[in-house]
Amino acid sequence: MSLGDRVRGLLGRGAPRIRVHVVVSGRIGAGWRSEDRTFSLPVGATLADLLDEAARHAIDLREAIAQSPHLSHTLMLNGERCPLDDNQQRVLADGDELYLLSPIAGG
Repeated sequence: MSLGDRVRGLLGRGAPRIRVHVVVSGRIGAGWRSEDRTFSLPVGATLADLLDEAARHAIDLREAIAQSPHLSHTLMLNGERCPLDDNQQRVLADGDELYLLSPIAGG
């Protein structure tokens, strides 16, 4: 949480916020996606809340996972696997990083 967010919270000018970094890269569904964004969310926000906020900014991670279901198991939060089905109610913290990277295969 930034100093400005803390001050606004103390002064009653808005609820404290956290920032979560989201990176999406690779073949998702029929096309390639490349997103690198940071979202501001209220303290106590969950992974499901982050997905809702990302969708409001035209980064529909639920749709991406629906198009490429294997991505549900490759979702990473702070460098650790975070399967979507088991973690939607996981509370996020300031500075968390979420990665949705499509595995690349070839030969």
